[in-house]
Amino acid sequence: MLKACIYTLGCRVNQYESDAIMQELKENGVLIVGPNENCDICIINTCSVTGESDRKSKQIIRRLSSKNPNAVTIVTGCYSQINPKDAMSIEGVSLVCGNNDKSIIAKKALELVKGNAPECQLIMSDIYSGKFDSMSVGAPLTRTRAFIKIQDGCNSKCAYCIIPYARGSVRSDTVENILAEANRIVCEGCQEIVLTGIETAAYGKDLKIKHSLGDLLLEVSKIPGLKRIRLGSLDPSAITKEFVDKIKTIDKVMPHFHISMQSGCTKTLNEMKRKYNIQMAQRNLHYLKECIPSLMLSADVITGFPNESDEDFKETLSFFEKERFLHLHIFPYSKRAGTPAATMKNQVLENIKKERLHMLESQQKAIKKELLENFVLSNAKTEVLFESYDGEYISGHTPNFIEVKVKSDTPRGNEILTVKPTHTDGEYIYAEVISN
Repeated sequence: MLKACIYTLGCRVNQYESDAIMQELKENGVLIVGPNENCDICIINTCSVTGESDRKSKQIIRRLSSKNPNAVTIVTGCYSQINPKDAMSIEGVSLVCGNNDKSIIAKKALELVKGNAPECQLIMSDIYSGKFDSMSVGAPLTRTRAFIKIQDGCNSKCAYCIIPYARGSVRSDTVENILAEANRIVCEGCQEIVLTGIETAAYGKDLKIKHSLGDLLLEVSKIPGLKRIRLGSLDPSAITKEFVDKIKTIDKVMPHFHISMQSGCTKTLNEMKRKYNIQMAQRNLHYLKECIPSLMLSADVITGFPNESDEDFKETLSFFEKERFLHLHIFPYSKRAGTPAATMKNQVLENIKKERLHMLESQQKAIKKELLENFVLSNAKTEVLFESYDGEYISGHTPNFIEVKVKSDTPRGNEILTVKPTHTDGEYIYAEVISN
């Protein structure tokens, strides 16, 4: 039996695409093994969001091709899209494949493993005018939460970001394809679906028959048996009154959104070439909270962007103190060659970036603790979709994405149970099941 290893770096979209490749290989009788095992097919799905991502991608390619010198080694993903010649020059690589060609990788891998390719091949179709590269993934083994890629590409050109050059223009999957995959996933027992993409809110903008993200959510919500719908990250400018009014009555859309904020300072957002200022973000988020009272938010934030002064950072601290996010993914700014920000003047010193990161982390830790304590004090019952078991606690998430732990003698994966919170340690809610 042929064996294949798929190593994935980077985002959820990459993970989805790797899962689709993996599923097609399995359907053709290939055994999927871990990266430490010998294999006949080795696929590395790379990331290029930072210079460090490029370095790690190359390191993994060299490591796995060296471990499996007789294997067919295929490199795909954002690093190979931006640096195809570099990827092709790595010893042992059999095929370099672009981001809009991943749907053919399983087929190509099987073709290559049957014969000896005389030299490294390159498959790189147009990511700017090409169609959406449709792929399909069934329900995950845990059958708890499944991702569906609804669009690819990004038309924004933020100053710090290389991804539009790695993923191309916005390309959306059809409503019919998305609904077919969602139906199949639910039929396999999955209760929660996450609709995701490179610029999720841009879904439908390229379709001849206009169909917005809000329209898609309405269609997906009609699927019998589906209990929960979540979304990938959203730009604050996408959370318009029209969008909120369209989704606020869809019970299956969970009251949690991940916001691509990046900064809480208008001056810094302008430097970043973002599409909104703080006033717009606050207006949109406040309306969202008004319409969905149980809402919780999380966000991405960059500290130490070029030209960010102490006063600018204080504005960011003040914004997040006022808005009370449940969780923040905080990153110190990292130069990415090929982006405007990498050559900007007034680069912030590394120690200052890290100091600001720690200040924001400390503030956020206190905010999260307070939010969780208030949740416990509210004494409110809530439903939790349980996902994992560590031998002592079953863990899962409430509709607004608070992580809950309940003592249990047995796993309860993929069950939605009603619980009552008892206490918090500032990171998790601990609760008791009050109904089965």
